[in-house]
Amino acid sequence: MKSTITKAVVNVAATTGSTFFSALLRKKNVVTEEENHGLKRCLSALDLSLMGVGAIIGTGIFVLTGVAAATTSGPAVVLSFIVAGFACAFAALAYAELASSVGGAGSAYGYSYAAFGEFIAWIIGWDLILEYGVATAAVANGWSGYFNNALHGIGLGLPVALTKGPFAVDPLTGLADGGIVNLPAFMIVFLLMMMLIIGVKESAKLNTAMVFIKLLTIVVFLSVALFHINPENWTPFAPFGWFSYNEAGKPIGILAGASVVFFAYVGFDAVSTATEEANKPQRDIPIGILSSLIFCTIIYIVVSGTLTGIVSYKELNVSSPVAFGLARIGVNWASALVATGVITGLTTVMLVLYYALTRILTAMSRDGLLSPLFSHINKKTQTPVKNTVICGVVMAVMAGFIPLNALAELVNVGTLAAFVLVCGGVIVLRKTHPDLPRPFKAPGGILLPVLGVISCGALIAFLPLHTHIRFVLWLAVGLVIYFAYGIRKSQLHKE
Repeated sequence: MKSTITKAVVNVAATTGSTFFSALLRKKNVVTEEENHGLKRCLSALDLSLMGVGAIIGTGIFVLTGVAAATTSGPAVVLSFIVAGFACAFAALAYAELASSVGGAGSAYGYSYAAFGEFIAWIIGWDLILEYGVATAAVANGWSGYFNNALHGIGLGLPVALTKGPFAVDPLTGLADGGIVNLPAFMIVFLLMMMLIIGVKESAKLNTAMVFIKLLTIVVFLSVALFHINPENWTPFAPFGWFSYNEAGKPIGILAGASVVFFAYVGFDAVSTATEEANKPQRDIPIGILSSLIFCTIIYIVVSGTLTGIVSYKELNVSSPVAFGLARIGVNWASALVATGVITGLTTVMLVLYYALTRILTAMSRDGLLSPLFSHINKKTQTPVKNTVICGVVMAVMAGFIPLNALAELVNVGTLAAFVLVCGGVIVLRKTHPDLPRPFKAPGGILLPVLGVISCGALIAFLPLHTHIRFVLWLAVGLVIYFAYGIRKSQLHKE
């Protein structure tokens, strides 16, 4: 049966006769009639909040904090996190409003479908495939490095040939530095694939356990590091200013740092992809999005400020800055413990990003824009098994054989582009459908969504030019697929 919200949408759609809003209605009916898709509603607000924390706290806090401080922002990386956090906050409010009012599946894809129609929705969906797929494979590479370090610690380290893909390049010399396959990265993706096939509730339970371990790791770091802060390490606080360029023409400064550390926030939007499996999506999704973002922003500010206080920012351009910082002040036991926690932390990041990718593909497939194969639900597990296996194989190959340094930059520009469209969606629906029931409504009229468009758009501008070029090429490939297949097979076209 249709929910009360859906009945209200029927009235609005009947009054307006909008083609786009009719598409929105169709998508809402798909969500409310669970028997049509078989996905099980089993996630509470707490599950969703922990899912967001699981996705957000990972690579950003354990890797990018040091890299951004050393190469872009200095100790003012704290301000970079705040700037990026504000941009995400505007987007989070937009996500929360659309999740509570529009609903539907597919994160920014579903919302863009309702606000802008099929074509823009395809662009954002294609964009999100890039975001979640490349991010999962990139994090798998980082996980592999920490895992192999742990193996070396017990005398079982893997040879270099099994920790790097054949196309790896040394970032300092630019020379080939490849091996045979990044075996740990390859295998962890397959392990996550099995977890997601078993079921989303079981995966959520595992994620919850890993999140607590990850938070315990952060508590250990702060409880030790706070007693070793040297204020002199915070001078100069902003050595590169707000924004400028270095000798190589690379953007540096606080604002450029915000564009870099923005990757640390990738993940809170993944919560909105769980709309179909949330117990009370109109209430639980906004709670999950906003609570996870606020909590993680506070953690980022405290950890980045503490890290640059115990070690000079110039020394933090390493793959494990948090563990390095503790080792640098001589607390080796804590360093080893933190490194172990990082392995767990990155696992939760991959799990949630992988989950989000499969649900995006499911939503796009239901709309006819991709093959029906991606929306087939296994009756026994009530999960999209075929979809999950295809994604797992592709990402495992990427993680095991392809160097992802350059591609990883695309994650930021792709996510920011999605955020711009989501904020724009709120503005459009506020104007075109002001009477749409909104259980959660961002305050201040359209001011906050407008600020979201401006801030996220500005962060895109601060990224390197080659990142923009690669992003345009990715979108070009997507347009070929859309006009060759999606536009002819879509449900909207058939209607």
